[in-house]
Amino acid sequence: WTGGAHSEMRLPRRRRGQRNSTSADVIAAVRQLVLIANDDLIAGILNRNGLVTGHGNRWTRERVTSLRSHHRIPVHRPAEDGNEPWLNLSRAARLLCVAPKTLRLAAEAGEVEAIHPLPSGPWIFARAALATPAARFITERARQTSRHPAGPHPDQQCLFPSTT
Repeated sequence: WTGGAHSEMRLPRRRRGQRNSTSADVIAAVRQLVLIANDDLIAGILNRNGLVTGHGNRWTRERVTSLRSHHRIPVHRPAEDGNEPWLNLSRAARLLCVAPKTLRLAAEAGEVEAIHPLPSGPWIFARAALATPAARFITERARQTSRHPAGPHPDQQCLFPSTT
């Protein structure tokens, strides 16, 4: 500080009993997201949903790591054999051989069990839930129902008749 010039800055004081802790909803979401994602990805998902820390800051990998450590939430570790017990929407759809939209709509309708912790976050599926008869029924229904078959409708007339 030199020259006697300074700026005045007013900040609200913390009131007695006021807490600056992360909300329970965010902690519950991190507990579910850690099943399929690392700390970098979790921070991005939390920021995309407009969630902030207890102090009102954006999420970073370090802040997610600190939250996990404080609440004793285990770190995400990929399975060594490649058979993850929890899958995101695209991997679950690939496992069932259906489109991701088909599986998402089935999860929204409650036909298959899934977790959706945040509105703009990933869907989380248990591998065991994808082996149930309900999941196999979704796969069979998707194969049998072809609402948009490839190729033109048989009654459609040709725009360019053959000139040969």
